Amino acid sequence: MDVFRMSLWLTGALVVLVMIGVRVAFATAFIGFLGLCLFFMSKQGFDKGLITAMKLAGQIPHSKSTTYSLSLIPTFILIGYLAYYAGLTRYLFEAARRWVGWLPGGLGVATVFATAGFAAVSGASVATSAVFARIAIPEMLKIGYDKRFAAGVVAAGGTLASLIPPSAILVIYAIIVEQSVGKLLLAGFLPGAVSALIYAALIIGLARMRPSLGPPVGGFTWRERLASLPGTTPILLVIAIIVYSIYFGWATPTEAGALGAFVVLVMALWQGMRWGQLRGALMEAAKLTVMIFTMIWGVLIYVRFLGFAKLPEAFADWIGSLDQPAYLTLLMILLAYVVLGMFMDAIGMLILTLPVTFPAVLALNGAVGGEPGALGMTSEECGIWFGIIVVKMAELCLITPPIGLNCFVVAGVAQDNKLPISVQDVFRGASPFFIADVVTVAVLIAFPGIVLWLPNLL
Repeated sequence: MDVFRMSLWLTGALVVLVMIGVRVAFATAFIGFLGLCLFFMSKQGFDKGLITAMKLAGQIPHSKSTTYSLSLIPTFILIGYLAYYAGLTRYLFEAARRWVGWLPGGLGVATVFATAGFAAVSGASVATSAVFARIAIPEMLKIGYDKRFAAGVVAAGGTLASLIPPSAILVIYAIIVEQSVGKLLLAGFLPGAVSALIYAALIIGLARMRPSLGPPVGGFTWRERLASLPGTTPILLVIAIIVYSIYFGWATPTEAGALGAFVVLVMALWQGMRWGQLRGALMEAAKLTVMIFTMIWGVLIYVRFLGFAKLPEAFADWIGSLDQPAYLTLLMILLAYVVLGMFMDAIGMLILTLPVTFPAVLALNGAVGGEPGALGMTSEECGIWFGIIVVKMAELCLITPPIGLNCFVVAGVAQDNKLPISVQDVFRGASPFFIADVVTVAVLIAFPGIVLWLPNLL
């Protein structure tokens, strides 16, 4: 059996392992190591081939864990947990409630805007959903919101943390496909804002059609609205530090993340954070960081095998040879992500597919040198733009059954707080937001300048 055909069989085996519940980190590491063994054994014999494969697989975790870009992940995750344990999220929600609560579905809109604000200091969608499930759902139910609608708003709003920097998943994308971390982080801001506005428009529209879904909240004076703003200062300060330091080159993304974490820590201590809360934030950040690093190590072993098998190049050549419009092929790739998202978590789906789909999309664009290709972008611009598109597609899998992790988290938190909300309720409440995400992706495809404007200013 030739190496290419062997890589296809092993990739199929990897999909089966993931589908039956094997963790992506272990499945990719096992298949990648097995592929390396078979490849080198066919070239060097059993003994030498096995030793070569073991050396190569053993070197990858060390060589990649010492990559400077990876140090960005724990700092961004720590910012979010420190903000949560310091209680800064309640200030965000209260400010949003006072300013937009008067709209139809006003508390739902406030929740989306508050999650967008928290997403700007948190790198984890699941953490964002868990935080606002505790804060926002009880408030919405108290004034008569439909429980499914309330839970769906929180689950969907949490997905914004995948797109709005500091985003751990954007950093993972940058590392796997070797793109600029700074440009990707800047590229996520405007699409994240567009996505939040589309969510808000959907909530207002649904609440207008069915007022029982989400009645408005009024009665706040301008004095009360202005009084709610100082509590949001720490989060706004962190956003400004990250954006301006990266944009003007004052600091690398890692240094900006560390500075942001320091600012939130100081603010948290000023707000009266106790040792137990600080310890909890550090432990949660460490646990999530270890999980992400383990997944990266496993998938990079698999990627190394794919490189020897030349599967990504073959798939890219096949995509480039298709006699059909480039956007139709792109649509097929995105539909494949929709299907995969029903069975895999967001990070696992991306690190499993990007080694193949990224070179395929670059081949689809077909740009040469600095000239625009079939998708109207240069190769560098296409790499940044596709990162935002594919991360937005990954957000879909956080709210789609049967694996939608955000929905399970929201249901779990609700049940812990004695709220009558099941997982099925959350999935039903989040279903309209799937349409909103499709609209967002369509807008970003039709107007790539939304993604590329800030990065092109660097």
